[in-house]
Amino acid sequence: MDSNALWQSALGQLEVSISKANFTTWFKNTSITSFYDDRVTVSVPNIFTKEWLENKYHKQIKEALKNVLGTEVLVEYKVGHVAPIKDDILKEPLVSMEEVPTSSPGSLNPKYTFNNFVVGGSNKLAYAACKSVSTKPDSAYNPLFIYGGVGLGKTHLMQAIGNEIIKKYPKKKVTYITSERFTNEFITAIGTRKTSNFKEKYRKVDVLLVDDMQFLAGKEGTQEEFFHTFNSLHQDNKQIVLTSDRPPKAIPTLEERLRSRFEWGMIADIQPPDLETRIAILQCKAQVKGYDIPLEIIDYIAKNIQQNIRELEGALNRIIAYCELNTTPPTLNIATSVLGSVLSYSKRKGINTKEILEKTAAFYDLTIEELKGVKRDKEIVVPRQITMYLMREETKLSYPKIARELGGRDHTTVIHACNKIEKEIDTNEIIRHEISLIKERLYM
Repeated sequence: MDSNALWQSALGQLEVSISKANFTTWFKNTSITSFYDDRVTVSVPNIFTKEWLENKYHKQIKEALKNVLGTEVLVEYKVGHVAPIKDDILKEPLVSMEEVPTSSPGSLNPKYTFNNFVVGGSNKLAYAACKSVSTKPDSAYNPLFIYGGVGLGKTHLMQAIGNEIIKKYPKKKVTYITSERFTNEFITAIGTRKTSNFKEKYRKVDVLLVDDMQFLAGKEGTQEEFFHTFNSLHQDNKQIVLTSDRPPKAIPTLEERLRSRFEWGMIADIQPPDLETRIAILQCKAQVKGYDIPLEIIDYIAKNIQQNIRELEGALNRIIAYCELNTTPPTLNIATSVLGSVLSYSKRKGINTKEILEKTAAFYDLTIEELKGVKRDKEIVVPRQITMYLMREETKLSYPKIARELGGRDHTTVIHACNKIEKEIDTNEIIRHEISLIKERLYM
């Protein structure tokens, strides 16, 4: 049995059950170096990764291997030199997978282009805006702010802008960075008394691409520095592109002066892809991998995975890896068997009121006590109403039971809240998007 194919298949399962940051951090540059009888040896790049996999992910790794092999195996980890895995699971993907390069700031992944981005009704506005910016940087939309849920293509479009600008304007200096990396570099610069170098680095670029702006929430010092960086670039007519999982108005503890500047240019959202787009994404991915996947399998995956493109790709990877291992062509029966543990996971996972309280409170940067409390501040009332709505929708609890979960309110308050949020979903794009993001976190 081919060890590489076995590990690829296992990674395909792990990818859809672990956050993008953890998957990239702990599973990149790992491989199976030995597979004999019922023992598997996983090679890792350093002792820290070895200890982390042993302590945090051992059970999940064993389960993934069991799903592939049909039997339990012993798994051990050894530190050794490992070449980067040549598999799409850990590569930047054809379409929209939200992993980001681990190379130094300013670098772009050449695999992210406009040509391999599948356009549909859910992303055509963002796509058009990005194309426009790449054609005429600093004169189309400045800043361009793209927001959408996890795994929908924000990073793909952002880096496609950078790659296209470099291609058309090779003399322009383009820098890509995540807000988290920006924060860490700023903290380091303060500690080493090299803030002038830091400012020079980010204020002397022609195009600044900053991913995951929501992570600036609560970081007052970084927000202050980014405010001045933004002003410096904007005044010099330099292009700024930002992404976030939510619109500027919905980022908690974001300073108003930054919020207003983020809204100066163009704000474009990316919604979960419709069925036709999901089918197109899967067909393109299969084509690039050199596989002819029957339409009935593509349709089966697309109808069962609706929110996250990374999960679409992970499901396809699992089928391909299984067929490679068993030297058999893909069939619908194989697909339903291989994907039984991941498809429609959100429909099978039981969500309770405690999880809804925790996820909603964390999303809005509130405490559970505040959600259950009696304060009538707008920044608490709306999240509280959304909590009631989610409890009703996701757990099917009665109104009186929900009222008891939220501090013993009258059940008519819950009815009013649910009705209000239902109406808001139809008319308020921000509320609709926030609820979608909270649901993503509930079912991760």
